[in-house]
Amino acid sequence: MLRNALSAATRPALQQSRTATTLSAGFPKVTQRLPTKYGGVYTVTLIPGDGIGGEITDSVKEIFEHVNAPIEWEQYNVSGVSSSGEDLFKQAMESLKRNRVGLKGILFTPISQTGHISWNVAMRQQLDIYASVVMCKSLPGFPTRHSNVDFAIIRENTEGEYSGLEHQSYPGVVESLKISTRAKAERIARFAFDFALKNNRKKVTCVHKANIMKLGDGLFLSTFRRIAEEYKSAGIVSNDMIVDNTSMQLVSKPGQFDVMVMPNLYGAIISNIGAALVGGPGIVPGCNIGRDYALFEPGCRHVASDIMGTNRANPTAMVLSATMMLRHLGLDSIANNIASATFGVIDAGEVRTADMGGAATTSEFTNAIIKRL
Repeated sequence: MLRNALSAATRPALQQSRTATTLSAGFPKVTQRLPTKYGGVYTVTLIPGDGIGGEITDSVKEIFEHVNAPIEWEQYNVSGVSSSGEDLFKQAMESLKRNRVGLKGILFTPISQTGHISWNVAMRQQLDIYASVVMCKSLPGFPTRHSNVDFAIIRENTEGEYSGLEHQSYPGVVESLKISTRAKAERIARFAFDFALKNNRKKVTCVHKANIMKLGDGLFLSTFRRIAEEYKSAGIVSNDMIVDNTSMQLVSKPGQFDVMVMPNLYGAIISNIGAALVGGPGIVPGCNIGRDYALFEPGCRHVASDIMGTNRANPTAMVLSATMMLRHLGLDSIANNIASATFGVIDAGEVRTADMGGAATTSEFTNAIIKRL
């Protein structure tokens, strides 16, 4: 995981503290079918996305080419700006189903009622990539208000408020359904505890609003507590916290969190708070994991259309997400090499993009990483 690579880059003496060296090692093996691989080269679906997506995925492609990573891209320039790209979206979905692994930027979702549904959500639901993993960790050389922040956000990806089931029952009256099921609550809870166990983390916190949504979030919380009992003997501590208090605790005492698990909407909010704690959306990597598919993308799902085409975007989050993908494919040495080079650029502080207080371009930051490889 990212945590392993950061340890390798910044604390060599503690290299052995993490036993899971690849992303897939942290999760149960539930399928025998492997990602598509021909002649030692993995075929990966690439969806650059909207906004700055094309620029930061170009950074990944340049870096991978420099290290001769055994990756062949199937690129689909899907855009969520209009619904006219639906055919291309379907082609990208077929590619993901064929290759089983993908790297993507964020696709724009219109707010207008006449706009299409979120294609980001559609991907997660159709592929059943039910677990979103976002890593929030302080980076050496880039101090923020809080030091030594280090927690993982595990977000249920396929139901809750994102079910997309809403209707107008009477003019001026809208009903929006939040779907909660015991099966999916149990699945994400087990995922969170297994993640903690395999990545040497000691506590899992359930984030909820069961005091108000007594049935929906109550089911999520009671399921979490039941699963937590099974992991007590492994030394994993569990607790739970109401989402509004969690938000306050994160900005005041983030060190109390280790692994956090939560329903869909809360994950969207908490991941943005987590990113702000460690330096912003430009440096937080993430991934989406299911039984059969894995899709890697920046942890904070921002299109950043305001700086699109200006060569000012920070590619760190996408580069680190790509290294998580490499570990998932078993290419640990290449992943750690790229991650170490990226952390080294940040630690040196000589080349920084605008969001990190510098003036470097996306291209200059990418070149600085390549020079360290």
